[in-house]
Amino acid sequence: MAIKTDVSPLGQRSAWQALKKHHAEIGKKHMSELFAEDGSRGERYTAEAGGIFLDYSKNRVNDETLKLLVQLAEESGLKARTEAMFTGEKINITENRAVLHVALRAPKSESIVVDGEDVVPAVHEVLEKMSGFADKIRSGEWKGHTGKKIKNIVNIGIGGSDLGPVMAYEALKHYSQRDLTFRFVSNVDGTDFAEAVQDLEADETLFLVASKTFTTLETMTNAHSARDWALDSLKDDSAVAKHFVAISTNAKEVGKFGIDTANMFGFWDWVGGRYSMDSAIGLSTMIAIGPDNFMAMLGGFHDMDVHFRTTPLEKNLPVLMGLLTVWYTDFFDAQTMAVLPYEQYLKRFPAYLQQLTMESNGKHVTLSGEHVETETGPIYWGEPGTNGQHSFYQLIHQGTRLIPCDFIGFYKGLNPLGRHHDMLMANVFAQAEALAFGKTAEQVKAEGVAAELVPHKVFEGNRPSNTILADQLTPAVLGKLVALYEHAVFTQGVVWGIDSFDQWGVELGKVLATRILGEIEGADGPKGHDSSTTSLIERYRANK
Repeated sequence: MAIKTDVSPLGQRSAWQALKKHHAEIGKKHMSELFAEDGSRGERYTAEAGGIFLDYSKNRVNDETLKLLVQLAEESGLKARTEAMFTGEKINITENRAVLHVALRAPKSESIVVDGEDVVPAVHEVLEKMSGFADKIRSGEWKGHTGKKIKNIVNIGIGGSDLGPVMAYEALKHYSQRDLTFRFVSNVDGTDFAEAVQDLEADETLFLVASKTFTTLETMTNAHSARDWALDSLKDDSAVAKHFVAISTNAKEVGKFGIDTANMFGFWDWVGGRYSMDSAIGLSTMIAIGPDNFMAMLGGFHDMDVHFRTTPLEKNLPVLMGLLTVWYTDFFDAQTMAVLPYEQYLKRFPAYLQQLTMESNGKHVTLSGEHVETETGPIYWGEPGTNGQHSFYQLIHQGTRLIPCDFIGFYKGLNPLGRHHDMLMANVFAQAEALAFGKTAEQVKAEGVAAELVPHKVFEGNRPSNTILADQLTPAVLGKLVALYEHAVFTQGVVWGIDSFDQWGVELGKVLATRILGEIEGADGPKGHDSSTTSLIERYRANK
């Protein structure tokens, strides 16, 4: 499907042409020069919203760069596209859907209309139902089939139905109810399920099955294995209603599975999977941290939503981060972006961002169906500091690839222990400084290093980074951080003129896998494949 827009193709926008010329001038300039030319750069190139502070001074930009990038956002129609999203227009044009994850965290007082219906009351109705259920589990009021309290929660999903809940649970574990055990199953590899339930008792375990259609192959394969596992111990089909709930919209299939549809938590087609952690998909999160903390997280999301929608582009955190990504991806040929949280609780945050960013902007055609003119969708990756420093930072510092980095740190740790947090944050500031300014051959020689070792100890520097700081990792701050990246990704997509909210690239492999599964298990074997695929299937059939 193609759509006509009143925005010129990217290469024809005047800001884009000006940026190409500007890059030829600034592209080889070293960051040390930029700081030498402007003593106040470290204070000027900052922005703040709701307690999230962004220092973007260690980027290869100057005032002219930033002016042109903001102009590019304006020429790309960012403001209009933002309003279209927030007001429920169907901006996911290939699926003819609204994109309203912002409605999931909208206050009751707001109104967002889709197809003539205000969706906000329905959102809060689901949130209230989730809260009531979470309270029953947390208090022990909900009993399993044998009358025992639930001690174990196993979330079964995949993609957005898994990555968001896993990340949020790990990020907010400090706030979780510790007499409850949480496990997450996503991989269709039987090992994932087997290890998740290895030490659990069925009569104390509740499964949350997260599938909008209740037909997702991997999720339902795991769900049926969970059902078999539970009934092997509980021996009574009626037990399913006490040990399974559904996060779905398909009441017929949910009921057929044996789940009481009163314990079905719904969401809407305007909620994309990778944007769903604050919908009913977050039920495991709410059970873990409690309804009050979950609502605080939604408040954090909403604060960043308001900032993104209302703040001028030149002071807008998601806009600045999104535009800098475009700058490095398309003008410096940066293929990847590293996200480096200096907070152990955020250990799954980079993995969560991989789906958010790469499923959103890994697109090769524009909204009008034309092939894109530039690179889109850089690869996102990362690990928590300081572990990464003893792993891949070598390549970031002295390798041949330019890898822009986001450092995330907090003024206060959640587990004060001696000097640990000061040491952690010292590394944040040191790494960003080292990447920006490096160490010259003259500086190395002045340290008395042997001549033959000098080249090995030179750091070129000029490697860009953002530093993001907040007071402490709370539920509200997590919401703000996730929304920050959601809107940064949206900003990139608007500039590139792509649909950031579909994911057709996921479909082909699924279709082929279903076909091949039948050939693996059937009597006839493979047909109609290339010689490699046919040979592999036959080899597997012979040896399984």
